[in-house]
Amino acid sequence: MNTSNVSIVIHAARDLRVEESGEISKIGSGQVLIEIQSGGICGSDLHYYNHGGFGPIQLREPMILGHEVSGKIVSTASDVSALSVGQLVAVSPSRPCQSCEYCLKGQQNHCLNMQFYGSAMPFPHIQGAFQKHLVAEAAQCVPADGLSSGQAAMAEPLAVCLHALKRAGDVMAKNVLITGCGPIGCLSILAARRAGAGQIIATDLSDFALEKARECGADLTFNTKETPYALARFQRDKGQIDVHLECSGAAGALAAGVACLKPKGTLVQLGLGGDMSVPMQAMTAKEITLRGSFRFHEEFASAVRMMQSGLIKVDALLTHRFDATDAQRAFETANDRSQAMKVQLAF
Repeated sequence: MNTSNVSIVIHAARDLRVEESGEISKIGSGQVLIEIQSGGICGSDLHYYNHGGFGPIQLREPMILGHEVSGKIVSTASDVSALSVGQLVAVSPSRPCQSCEYCLKGQQNHCLNMQFYGSAMPFPHIQGAFQKHLVAEAAQCVPADGLSSGQAAMAEPLAVCLHALKRAGDVMAKNVLITGCGPIGCLSILAARRAGAGQIIATDLSDFALEKARECGADLTFNTKETPYALARFQRDKGQIDVHLECSGAAGALAAGVACLKPKGTLVQLGLGGDMSVPMQAMTAKEITLRGSFRFHEEFASAVRMMQSGLIKVDALLTHRFDATDAQRAFETANDRSQAMKVQLAF
């Protein structure tokens, strides 16, 4: 095995480099060495690439990007028995400490000592998983037998959406509005449909994204750039929407959803675009429940199993694949919402 390691490193906004990062770390107790096969470019990766961060979270040192990855086991520690060499695994980027007050309450996504791949939130930054060889804890790895590496790398964004649906509560036979139809929005459509949603309405500013939303099962789609008042019909009688999954992080999309929500409806915010104003008067008068949704924990393994069983199929969202050495072009393609949904790197 080649003892060098190639990584995708962000130094500053628009300063993305493919770097040789020296020797591969040795595995310790409970760990495995993985040869990464696929890595998906996420919205947060694009924030680092385009702007050097988002909101108060800004790069302060070079950082390896990436947290949506899968790969094959190259070697295992002697005390690891549940995984085998050559096995494809989806790698959870979530590494909670399992000992802080939130972990002990079963709220690992709020861990006080979280080590989440590719995050500039703490300093020093947590290095990401866009590297040819990755040492990971065996507990992070979920066997992905029967999936392609590209499918397996979709476990992370799908887990985000499964957690959001859990936060939304019962959606059976309910009218669900999804604003923002990037990968998270489209995966939320798939998850909501699987959870028994009645009518699913989706909005975006891109016709390409809305086409993908329809492929994922949206009943009605609206380009709110071309038809700004398309949702007006859902505002009658104080609102026609039961649950709003806001995936864009745009204040306008949130406000439009609030106007459509029924009294005592539920708004789940997934999209992260920085702080924004909310129509608090309308939310108060309609007694709307606002719930944040952040990352995931146990949903990661569920995401893998749902793809393995065919309950959720993500293939239509995998639009582009580039060699990791062509990372710059991959990120530029991912920026183009007129043609790209999920862009993945092949390592």
